[in-house]
Parts: sequence; structure tokens; C-alpha cells
Amino acid sequence: MSGPGNRTPKMLTPCAPTHSRNADGHDDAPTSADVEASCTPGSKSSASSQQSLAREPGELGDALTSMVDEGQPREGQQPSTVERIAEKSDAGMVPEKSAKTWVTPVESMEGRAAAKGKFVARNASPTQRGTDALTSLQRIGQRAKDKPEEKWTNLLSHIRTPLLAAAYQRLRKDAAAGVDEVTWAEYGERLDERLRDLENRVHRGSYHPQPVRRVHIPKGDGGTRPLGIPALEDKLVQQAARMVLEPIYEAMFIGFSYGFRPGRSPHDALDALAEAINRKVRWVLDADIRSFFDTIDHGWMQRFLEHRIGDTRMVRLLMKWLHAGVMEGDKLHAVDAGTPQGGVISPLLANVYLHYVLDLWSTSWRRKHARGEMYIVRYCDDFVMGFQHEQDARAMHAALAERLAKFGLELHPDKTRVIQFGRFARTNREERGLGKPETFEFLGFTHIAGVSRQGKFQLKRRTSRKKRRAKLARLTEEIRERRHHRVADQHAWLSSVLVGHYRYYGVPTNYAALAQFRNRVSYTWTRSLQRRSQRASWNLTQLRAHEERFPLPLPRIHHPWPDDRFAAR
Repeated sequence: MSGPGNRTPKMLTPCAPTHSRNADGHDDAPTSADVEASCTPGSKSSASSQQSLAREPGELGDALTSMVDEGQPREGQQPSTVERIAEKSDAGMVPEKSAKTWVTPVESMEGRAAAKGKFVARNASPTQRGTDALTSLQRIGQRAKDKPEEKWTNLLSHIRTPLLAAAYQRLRKDAAAGVDEVTWAEYGERLDERLRDLENRVHRGSYHPQPVRRVHIPKGDGGTRPLGIPALEDKLVQQAARMVLEPIYEAMFIGFSYGFRPGRSPHDALDALAEAINRKVRWVLDADIRSFFDTIDHGWMQRFLEHRIGDTRMVRLLMKWLHAGVMEGDKLHAVDAGTPQGGVISPLLANVYLHYVLDLWSTSWRRKHARGEMYIVRYCDDFVMGFQHEQDARAMHAALAERLAKFGLELHPDKTRVIQFGRFARTNREERGLGKPETFEFLGFTHIAGVSRQGKFQLKRRTSRKKRRAKLARLTEEIRERRHHRVADQHAWLSSVLVGHYRYYGVPTNYAALAQFRNRVSYTWTRSLQRRSQRASWNLTQLRAHEERFPLPLPRIHHPWPDDRFAAR
């Protein structure tokens, strides 16, 4: 296998929707075209000839229009040198679609063909109607790709009983209940009747979401993270709305955005970052947005939604979920900002918000201001930027703080920093007597500027120490609670935990951390069984007999090297 220095993989350059520019070089507000298409039985169109959000005087209107793909060349005009550099730097974010018949998970997301089919009559079977509902969504996705400038109307008409039934099947069956205390199985006892009633209330406007139930889960740093659990019926409608809106926004999201998008995984984002670092990254901006989900501005959120969605009823439905309130214990708290973590629709809304606030702006900033290469990888609100030059990194740091402040967001001062990183970081820091290069964390991994056995630069990824300690603490507590269960049942449970751990953290250069984790789990479990048997310790024969009868899975690397995942085949 050749390293990144020996081959440069060809990649697909993502681009944002193109809009016209006037004579003085400024972007005009995007406009929509007249479109008529049958998307559901009884509905006429998915998009209409409405003018997209027009430029308004003042910061609100100017900021919104400036966020829509600034700096795109005119139709028929060749990109400038700066633009070509920017496009080249995008290449490390999305792998190129293969000319072969098979594609990778990331590739399957790009340019997915729309399904063909005809609408069936309303008296068709439920299975047929459900299939047709999904087919209509595929048509929406294809039209969104073909007509990126259009503003979509009549979207709420897609939320009918067949789509609600499909959405119900996609919900987690073992998810925690909301304030209604209704589980997935209980709701399904009279499913058809309940879905018909829900459809009628959604379209009459009498559907009102219930407050989300607030729970707190532990974080790796010792704190807690608030989660909002919607009622099951609210989860159901949110899932249906997400299924309608996702194809539209997938056509406009930029390639370096990976979080909670179909066909994309955290490991795609990790490998995209690794490929960028293996190229010309010398400096890294490790950024963290303070309490992002709790500080999303509802006013800006509505304006962003209205930029692409012309169906006022759909926008009103989305905003209802944001204003539903939070139930913590017996107290109801009103909310004027944020979207609850745990809501089905929240990841999509978060991506929409950051698309306008961060993605489009950073793409434009890179084209206009970056002197060298600049790479961006974002997974929801967690993102890393790589730079060829220190000057670009520090300029982006200052500009980013100012940009986020305009939209109610703030960089965490203790978790946001510019560090020297990459293939020359170790040598440069040693010459200045600064010691080893600093590390940074992304998606549960500590990224290290290491050295291979051949003495060359090698990006090494290790399981985050905070993540490992937090998980071991939870496992120790649960092993203690399961101490008196059958040993075979404990073994089956621990084996599944280890396999899940290996599947996520099983990346090249992380085998030693996986082995340490397994050894620690094995030791904790053995000590628990010894206490149960009221023996101070087991001799070597007893330990070997236990390990032979109940062997824990060995560490395994499940993921390829980054250049293999992103190589053009």
C-alpha cells in the first residue's frame, strides 16, 4: 500500500448552489423558477415560482444574502486562480465517485440517482402507498439537485398516513419515552387509527407538540449533557418532516459536512481529516462552539428555513418544536433559544443553521483570504480546520469568533486554539526547544503527529483518554450491578460491548489502545467474579480455565487506512 506522499487521490470537489451576479460583482438574491410536478396523490407541486428571500436593508437582510454562495464565477466564466486553489483544497473532503459499478458509503451519497416509478391510486394497498410515499421523496431529492435555486412549497402535503407509517418503522423501538410515557410498542397497538388521526390534526393545524422531557447524561470531562426526549407522537411527526426535508437540504449541503447525513459516518469525517493533514496542513484550528444546541437563535433559524422553504405551514410546524418548552421534573420551562439534543429533527436543523452560519461563509473566506491550502471537516457542531500557513489559521480564528457572534454563537475560549501540526511540526518544535507537538481531539480520537517505524511522519489516532476513562467507569458500575447474573449472560453482554468498542475505535494505529481497554475490562470482570465467589484471588490454573471457557473478543481493526478509503479506484 502506497502512502499519501506517493499518490494523490482524485476527489470530487463539492460546490454550493450557483447564483447570478450583477454588474458590480455582488450576488443577487436567488430566485426560483416555475415548476409543476406531481409529488403526492392530490398535490400539484413541490416547488413554485416564488422569489427567494430578497435582500433587505440592514444587517439581517445583507447577512442572509451574503451567506448564499459568495464569490461564485459568472456563468461561462472560468474560475480565477484563487478559486481553483479553493476547489483543489476541497478535494480532500469527499472521495471521487468511482467509474466502477460499486461505490463507497460516502460516494453513494453524492449523485444518487432518483428512483423511477408512478404514483398509485389512493385505494392502493398500504404497502403500495408506503412505497409510493418514499418514491415521491426520491423525486424531491432529484428535483432539488436539478433546480437548486427553487423555493419549495406544498411540502406539508407529503406528511400523510403512508409516510407516517414509514416514519414510525424508522423510530428506535427501545428509545426512552417522553412526557407522555408512551413507548413504541404501545403506540403501535392501534397504529392505523392513530396515524389517521395524527394526519388530520397535522393538516388542520390542531397538532401541538408536547414539551420535551429533560434528562442529563454524563460527559467525559465529568460534567453532564442535557438531552431533550420528545413524546413519541412528536418523534413520529419529526421523523416524517425530516424524511421530506432531508432530500432538499442534501442537495445544497457542502461536501465537508459529515454529521447526521445519509451515507456518511464519523469515520468518513475522520479519514477526510487524516487525508487533509497528510497533504499540506501545517497548522490546525481546533474549534469548539460553546453549548451550540442550547444557543441556536430561533429568529435566525426561521429565516434560514424560509430561505429554501416557501411552505409557511411546514416552517410553522418546525418552529413549534423549537418553542415546545422543556419539562424537568414537574416544572415546565419556556425556551427562547436552542433545539433539544435528542430530538429527531434537531440534527437536521443544526446542519441547516451551520450551513448558513459556517459552511458557506468559510468557503467564501477561503477563496477570498486564504494564502495557502485550507481544509475543513465538520461533523455537526464539531469541526476542525487545517491550514498551510500560520497567518491563515490565526486570521480565521479571529474572523470565526466575530462571525459566530453575529448569530448568537460563541467559541469556547478554553477549547479553541491554533496549534502547529503536521509532518514538520515535530522537527520545528524540537529546533525551538518546545518539545513534542500538541495533540487535538476529534470525534473521540486523539490525533498525534507521530513517526512511523521508518522515521517518517505518520498521523496516529488513539482513543481519547477522557472517552476511555468515562466508558471504563460506566462499565465498572454496570459489572458491579450484574455481579450476581449468570456468568454466561455477563460474558455475552461484555462481548457485545467490546465488539461495539472495536467497531468504532478499531482504526489503524490504535491497536494498542484497544488491547489496553480489553485488558482493563477483563481485569475488572475477573475481580468482580472473585468477590462473588468470596475468594481473595484465583490461581493461574483457575484464571486460565475461566479465560478458556469465557474468552473475551480480541481487538480488531475494522477500518482501512484513510488513503485506502479515499483513493480513486
